[in-house]
Formats: sequence, C-alpha cells, structure tokens
Amino acid sequence: MTTMTETSARFREFKMPDVGEGLTEAEILKWFVQPGDTVTDGQVVCEVETAKAAVELPIPFDGVVHELRFPEGTTVDVGQVIIAIDVAPGSGDAPAPAAAAPVQEPAAEPEPAAEPEAEAEPKGRTPVLVGYGVAESSTKRRPRKGAAAAPEAAAVAAAVQAELNGHGAPAAPTPAPAVPVQGGRPLAKPPVRKLAKDLGIDLATVVPTGKDGIITREDVHAAAAPAAPEAPAAVASPVAPAPAVAEAPAVVSDSARETRIPVKGVRKAIAQAMVGSAFTAPHVTEFVTVDVTRTMKLVAELKEDKDMAGVRVNPLLVIAKALLVAIKRNPEVNAAWDEANQEIVQKHYVNLGIAAATPRGLIVPNIKDAHDKTLPQLAQALGELVTTARDGKTSPAAMAGGTVTITNVGVFGVDTGTPILNPGESAILAVGAIKLQPWVHKGKVKPRQVTTLALSFDHRLVDGELGSKVLADVAAILEQPKRLITWA
Repeated sequence: MTTMTETSARFREFKMPDVGEGLTEAEILKWFVQPGDTVTDGQVVCEVETAKAAVELPIPFDGVVHELRFPEGTTVDVGQVIIAIDVAPGSGDAPAPAAAAPVQEPAAEPEPAAEPEAEAEPKGRTPVLVGYGVAESSTKRRPRKGAAAAPEAAAVAAAVQAELNGHGAPAAPTPAPAVPVQGGRPLAKPPVRKLAKDLGIDLATVVPTGKDGIITREDVHAAAAPAAPEAPAAVASPVAPAPAVAEAPAVVSDSARETRIPVKGVRKAIAQAMVGSAFTAPHVTEFVTVDVTRTMKLVAELKEDKDMAGVRVNPLLVIAKALLVAIKRNPEVNAAWDEANQEIVQKHYVNLGIAAATPRGLIVPNIKDAHDKTLPQLAQALGELVTTARDGKTSPAAMAGGTVTITNVGVFGVDTGTPILNPGESAILAVGAIKLQPWVHKGKVKPRQVTTLALSFDHRLVDGELGSKVLADVAAILEQPKRLITWA
C-alpha cells in the first residue's frame, strides 16, 4: 500500500494512510511542520487521531514542505493528499500552492481551487482505501434541494437581524447576498462540506459570510444552532413588533445553555463497539465479594522485594495474575464466537486487556501473551501499558487481538458494575474498590480488606458453570494468594 503520489519529477504528495485495521478516516490533531520547512525521510510531520488511537505520521522522503492541504482539527478520508513536498527545491520557480488558510488557525480552510482529489472524483466512482484504487458506483448524486429558495431565506434572515441590531428597520437596508454557486452547488471548502454533512445541513440553505461568498465553518455552525422557539402569530412578518425585539436576548441565552460535541475518533469507535457488543453477545454477569486482606499483605511484601525493584506493584497486578491462573484452570473461557462460520474459536494464548481511561476516551490495550509472563514481567508490561495510554500514544496494534479484559472501577471508589464485553472477547472482569469492612474471620467479626468482583461473559460460549468456576477461582486466589503457587 502506498501513501504518496508523484505530481511531477519535483513535487510529491503524501496521502492519509490507513494506520489501523480498515479505518476510513482520521482527524489531523497537530502539524509539526509548516510550508518552507525542510523535512527528511522518516521525520514525523503530523499527529492524527483515528477511531482507535492517536498516531504520528512520518514523511517517506526528503524535501521542503510546499503545501499543507488541511488545517488542524480536520477529519480527512484515507487516501486524500494531506501534504505536498518539493523534493527538488531550488530547481526553478515552484507553482504557487493552492491558497490555504494558515494551519495554526484551525477555523480557516483551503481555497476551493485546491479541493482534494476526493472532491474532484468523476461521477459514478467512490473513494476507497488508499492502495486499492476506486470502486465503481451505480448511484448518482441527487440535486440539492432548496437552492432556488436560498436567496429569499437570506433576505428574510438579514431583515430580522437588522431589526434585532437596530431596534427598528435599518436606515439603509441592503439586499441580502445570494448564495454563490459554482457548477450547480454553493461555494464551500472540503472540510466545511464535511462538517455540513456531519451536522445534516444543506449548504444551499446556508447564508455565506466568507470572502467572495464562500460558506465558512462558522456559517455552518450558525445554521446548525438550535432554532428559536416558535414566535406568536403576530411576529410572523420580517419586521417584528417591539415586544418581540425585547425577548431576543432570551433566545441567545437559551442556545448557550447546551454544548454539542461531535462524536468522532475514539469516542465514536467506543460507542459503535459497545452497541455492537451489547446487542450481539448475550451478556451474563455474576458477582462475588471476597476478603482480600492477605492479597494486600502480599502486595506490601512485593513492594519491598528486590526482584520487583523498578516496577510498579499494586493490587491490580495480583488480580491480573489470579485471572491468568483461573484461565489456565478453565481454558474454555478463553475463546471467541465466530458468527460467520458458526464456530467457537479456542485461544491457546491470553492477550490480557486492561481498560484505561484517557483524555480521548476509554481504550483497551492488551498485554500480548500475558500467560507466559513472570510476575515481574507482568508488572513491567502493566506499567508500560498504563503510561503509554495516559500519554495518548497507544497504537492500534496494541488494542487488537485481546482475548479477556480487566476493568478496575475500584479506582473511582465504585464497589462493582456490570461491564460490557470488549468486542470479540468472551469475558471481562470488573474489580471494585477495596475497603475496610466488618467481616467474619475465624468465627469472629473483624475489620478486613474486602472487594467485590463482577465477571461478565458471552453466554453463547460460556455457560453458567464455566463462568462461575472462573470467578470462584479468582476469588479463591485473592483470598489465599498462596494458590498462585499451588495452582500455577
């Protein structure tokens, strides 16, 4: 798969690659270069966020940055050119790059003349993943509705705005600008068209405020703002009575009382995955409350052990090891349901997922072949996983191929929960807060360290007996940690 094209012997273009597994788009989070900067093969030029993680993109050749096609904050389809490089600077006058807004100001957009290849696709062809060409399509774009009525709508909007601003008819009213069109459609730059599509706005109904009648991002957001409450019949005309003008500020206040956040990137992927899991796999959740006083003593001892020097030791480490031992004793739980082939796929390895809350949302990276790791190795892997996740550097590969997951809701002071399976996995263990509670120990009520565990599993391939055995084994190990040795 290639991510670059050659426009001439001098200029080369770099396309948005598929940095995950079949991803179709990514958002440009940050540019590390600007036009005129010198770059070398392998140098990171930008950071993008996919539906799975934030990824840094290196440029695959040397040269000078000629043009950045998209500003920060823009969602770009896989296969679209994002940067052009002059690989032979100084060999002659370079053609002026298509007018583009400075990247440091995300609100600005590239000029229409520089619309990316996706906008100039021939009719009947749809863009697909880079490296696979384009696919033929039998569909045709329907003409946009409302284009003819747009000038009238613009005139009404301008009259109402003048009334609100001047508390009366404007002294010298000017006709509202018509919506400029080019080739039968309103003028707007590619990212603005994408924004309008995401928000369900027909550009033919948007009043432009940009230079030369170009619709801007702000125009689209204004069109998408919550509509004012329906006015009384007396306010139906463009010039409203004075009482209606006095009520105008309330409309602005109402629209400012809520914030709309576009669902994209990791949050969008989480939503889709959770809905798919919840309505595909029949979930069953079982609970057990266990005395983990001895486990907490073991954790304290391990922190002082020289063999554990340099790694982080906490209760999650012992819980993870306990789950791995329980899976070894009940290997049937480590499986996946293959709907297409109607098969249960037994996994002879454990890629242990750890749910991690990050600024970009919940992600579940996993420790590859966790079943083969010693306790110090497992502790090191856990520490690296958490650090990478918090820094937002988890790669898509680190989140692929998980078999069983642990989610530690106890860090938030929560006693337990009913976790939803990570798609493609058979079980997930939720660990609640460890609290000092009264507990019957050796016939007497004593204060003990107690927690509640919850195991959710896919009832298509894990029946109640198997799920109960796994949960009971984890609880037994945490109550008597010496079983880590006798059962291993």
